[in-house]
Order: sequence, then structure tokens, then C-alpha cells
Amino acid sequence: MSSQPRCPYCRHFVYLDTLTCPECDGTIAFHVISRQFFGVHNGRVVIDGETWHTCSNRGWQCNWLVRDDAPAGRCIACRLTRRRPPSDDTVALEKLAKTEEAKRRLLLQLADLGLPIVPWDVRPGGLGFDFLSSLSQGERIMIGHANGIISLDLAESLDDRREALRIRLGEPYRTMLGHLRHEVGHYFQNVLLTDDAAWTRCRALFGDERASYQEALTRHYASGAPAGWRDEYISEYATMHPWEDFAETFAHYLHITGTLQTAAAIGIHLDAATTNARDTDVIPRESYRDESVHQLLGDWEWMSQAFNRINRAMGFGDLYPFDIVPTVRTKLGFVHEMVTRAPLTTAQQASLALQGSADRT
Repeated sequence: MSSQPRCPYCRHFVYLDTLTCPECDGTIAFHVISRQFFGVHNGRVVIDGETWHTCSNRGWQCNWLVRDDAPAGRCIACRLTRRRPPSDDTVALEKLAKTEEAKRRLLLQLADLGLPIVPWDVRPGGLGFDFLSSLSQGERIMIGHANGIISLDLAESLDDRREALRIRLGEPYRTMLGHLRHEVGHYFQNVLLTDDAAWTRCRALFGDERASYQEALTRHYASGAPAGWRDEYISEYATMHPWEDFAETFAHYLHITGTLQTAAAIGIHLDAATTNARDTDVIPRESYRDESVHQLLGDWEWMSQAFNRINRAMGFGDLYPFDIVPTVRTKLGFVHEMVTRAPLTTAQQASLALQGSADRT
């Protein structure tokens, strides 16, 4: 967002998922078109002559507003969820609420980047989400992407379970938002690469995605990442298959741009005198659409170091525990080019109602 979200009553800072202002106890809801919070009375508010209602999933922590003529009284984010736990599975629905918050953050960032989002029920292959729990279903729920549908296991919203998996798999970072950013990378690889020339360049950087995925999967879990993988990949998982390399790189592009945008929104910058290595201050931008990837990654290098130092001061691990080596910089440059040139048609713009960004704090 272009500024910090604030309570419409007392102007106190509020987080993106806030339903009730912690300062004045006012009931508020988020209006995605203006990217502002509004006070609601009896579940409704009039904005620019139009009546908006709170999402019918507000009881499960959705704080978005819905225009009066929206189908089923659900906001656009909730309508993108294709499958969810049954209404009587309250334990799973509590986990769903946490995951839906991460999804709303994802969708607002994608819209802010100008990326086209076509819902799954509008066009085959459109974006949708299946959120089910392996603890409730009694079966394994795979995290993945297929033909526009992103699937997540809600059981991973449990911190202890997710942390155990992170340690077992040797991952430095594992969150629900991270899963979503990775899986949506698979979706956008097919959306953004629209001609043979783009695919040829992509294969030159990431490898040929037509190679057997099953063989790559078997090899990866039998042998692990190849020696020296850090010289070419952002993570061990990226080494498994070209699809995963692109999706991991895309996810990191979202990590980087989202965090820098939040830093810009709250006014964080680094004085050149404190860095001792730059002639100019490091001032994050709200958008890098018109900037080079060199500018983006240069700002990120210094800001991520600062964030890591802050985390260590609290006894935590690094906020961004990854190294961006030259080969990865080139891959991120390709993603930056694909994202910033992505065209939005008038129909796609009309389908969104999501032309803003999220506070990621």
C-alpha cells in the first residue's frame, strides 16, 4: 500500500488482518479498491455511493468488504477458494482462517505488481485454491499446483508441525505465505511465458521443464541437491527440476519486492554514512516496475542485511537466510522482466477489483 493502513476512527496503525481496532475498539473492514479501512455498522458501509457488506466469512477472520451485488456475499479472495473443509469441521476451519489471511496478502501483492488474475470459475486453468487438512481428511494432502489450482495442507498452519517438516527437510524457511508464493510461481510461469522466444530464454536459464518430473523427484529425494548447488540455485529444492527452480525464484522475487514495499510504506531507509559502502542512502521503493533488477537487488542487499541484524538482536535466525549469487541474480532479472512487462487486458482488470498492495508487516 502507498501508506500505512490506519483505523478510520482514531487513525491508529492497524495490520492488514485487523477486524477491530486495538486502540479504539472500532469495527473495521478492508476495502480492496481504495486499499483503506472503513468503519462498518451492522455489517455494511456506503463508499462513494455504493453499498458494501462485510464478507460472509468474517466469522472466520476475513475482514474484506464485498460489494452489494457480489455472489454469495463472499469477497473475491474467498471466492477463489475452490475446496475447503466442511462447515462442521471447526478445527480445520480455524486453520483455514490463518491460511486465508496469507492468501489475501498474496493476492494483493500480485495485483499490485500488475499480474493478471483470472478466477478458476471464469476460465479453465484460472487461479484457484484447494485448502484441506490431512488431519481431518485422514489422507495425505499434497502441496502443489495443477492447471491453475494451488493445493495446501492446512495442517501446516500448525507451527510445530511446519517447523518439524522444515528441520527434517533441511529448509531455512517454511511458511504458509512462502508455500503460496512458490506455488503461484508455477501458475505464472505458464501465464507470463507467452511465446517461443520467452520459453527458449527460460530454458537456457532454468533448464528444460519437459524433462521427466517424476524421475527428478525420485533422484532429488534419493540423492539430495548436487554438490556446489549454491553457485547456481537459490535453494536446494530449486535444484530438483526446472519447474521448481522457476517457482522458487519467483517466490523469492515476491519475498523481496513485498518486504521492500513494506519498508517503503513505513518509511524505513538506511543512511549512506551507516553503510560505509554506498555513496547514496538506501531508500526502498513502493514499486520497482520502472527500475532495473540491479536497483532492486542492490536495495535488497543492504535492507536484508539490516533486517537480519534486527532479527539477531532478538535472538532469532536471519529474516532472509539466503545468498543471491550471480546466476540467481540473472534468474531474478528474467522474472523481473516477465513480471514488469505482463499485460493486463481490460477484461482482466475488470475481473480483479484488486488493484492495490498489502501491508506485509
